[in-house]
Amino acid sequence: MNLEQRARIVLADDHADALAQAARILGERWEVVGTARHGAELLETVARLDPDVVVLDIAMPGMDGFEAARRLQGMHCRSRLVFLTVWEDPDYRAEAIRLGADGYVAKAQLASDLVPAVLVALQHQLPGPAT
Repeated sequence: MNLEQRARIVLADDHADALAQAARILGERWEVVGTARHGAELLETVARLDPDVVVLDIAMPGMDGFEAARRLQGMHCRSRLVFLTVWEDPDYRAEAIRLGADGYVAKAQLASDLVPAVLVALQHQLPGPAT
């Protein structure tokens, strides 16, 4: 994907304010095509919309973000993952990376760090140079 193209993003968070803020920030540059309030809804939304990037919270009711990421892997989901969470714990960050996340953003730094994290995720979608 050319980074100048309008990437398609799905957001998952059980807090309406966080969803709205992330949608506002990311919507200035990319297309927010869907939102989910819990893990099961996220899986359905991703399967239906096939986004380029999924921005997801860790703490969601029913199925947390880590379990949702595991299930997305099992679905052979092509979407890149960026976690957006209140947890600034290095163990949580390590688990997110182990699950294939391209980014891990603390909600306290949402305004400054979310766009760069999504850019990194999109760069990981680009094909490598021809050899």
